[in-house]
Amino acid sequence: MIRLLRTGKHGNKMQVGSGTRLFLYQLVGTWGQLLFPKPWKEFRVWYDTHKAKSIKPILQGMVTTGWYKKMGERIWTPWFIKFIHSRGYFNIYTNFLRERALSVSHRDAGVNYGKTAGPDSFLLDERSLDFNLLEMQPLSNLKWYDFCFREVLPGRVIKSFDELGSVLYSMQKQKTVLLVSLFRASETHTRNLLCHFERLDIRNYILLGFESHFVLDLARRGHPVISADQLLNSIRGYKLMGFQGSDVVLIKEILVKAYIIKKCLDSGYNSWVMDTNMLPVNGDAFLDASDPSYDFSAAKDSELLFVRSSFTAAEIWVDDLIYKVATMANSLMDRDSFPSRSRNFGYLAAKSLEQKGARIKRIDELSFGQKIGTSYTNQTSFQDGKKMVFWSSEMDLDLIQRRLEDLDMWIVDGDSSCTAVVCHQS
Repeated sequence: MIRLLRTGKHGNKMQVGSGTRLFLYQLVGTWGQLLFPKPWKEFRVWYDTHKAKSIKPILQGMVTTGWYKKMGERIWTPWFIKFIHSRGYFNIYTNFLRERALSVSHRDAGVNYGKTAGPDSFLLDERSLDFNLLEMQPLSNLKWYDFCFREVLPGRVIKSFDELGSVLYSMQKQKTVLLVSLFRASETHTRNLLCHFERLDIRNYILLGFESHFVLDLARRGHPVISADQLLNSIRGYKLMGFQGSDVVLIKEILVKAYIIKKCLDSGYNSWVMDTNMLPVNGDAFLDASDPSYDFSAAKDSELLFVRSSFTAAEIWVDDLIYKVATMANSLMDRDSFPSRSRNFGYLAAKSLEQKGARIKRIDELSFGQKIGTSYTNQTSFQDGKKMVFWSSEMDLDLIQRRLEDLDMWIVDGDSSCTAVVCHQS
């Protein structure tokens, strides 16, 4: 392996294989950068818009933020790095070995160096070529790395159970998988949740929703996502017969969640199903919510549902139960008074499990979480022992944001981008 340099505070050392000529990396050095017209124009429009609003290129956790606070508008590197971070873009880097490069900084005495330091690399020329310079690999074959030089796996849109099995296998160090429901979720609140996952180094999650520009953008940025419609279509014999008069979208949502849990059980994984109306305060927020003596745990008022990988759970969670959950949702929707919680998968699954005779641990969210509500109660700190903050799915989005800001739990900026880069050692 070749070791290059450390990416910054708390980042991993850059290291790529000696046979790697090209790789993608988010951090950009503005010396020797080749910028094409389209992204450069996009950057200039973004820059002008932010300058007009007096928005600063502050990105916590990056050394360039310190540079900007010291030097201000004399340097533009912090602006470009903030733009790259906001858009989730990557830069193509070369690795020609033996300190060879396509551009060289001579590091002469001046603004950046008190005295001349000499060239930082050797210019690649025809005499030193020992490989095919024009050989190019598809982007899908290249290694991708984020700001912390942690590998990113872009484009994971799961459309079949075989693909789901592969993604689960990649999480083999984690016994439990978080299944995050994006159905009816706000895009900005979803990004805020993912920023908390990054802050807490939570990686064992899969996002699920109907395919959309937003869902595909999350996949492009490296988040594993499930395309609900396509996953259901991959099920042999899958039909919506008997549900045509119902809210078909809701029935699809319920079915896809239930089938994913079944796949997790078949693959030996515990699974949590959660909505985006809750945020973990620390990395083990979900550990205390489940009881080891129960295979199933369900929250009283939220989507939260836990299914433990066990022989008993696998025997119960079969196609018959899945159809029963969907049928219960269908019957509740046909009533004159349509209870809002009948849209809650956790509630429907728990009721169906009880009818099957399964033992269920009922979780009181208030026992380990702090609820924010519509009435202002001066909540600016967490109560002792609280590991999660949550709220009603019917609460106004702007009000949720204000309450989370009071608790310092709103960590996205005006671009719906994380306000900080948080690196964890791999």
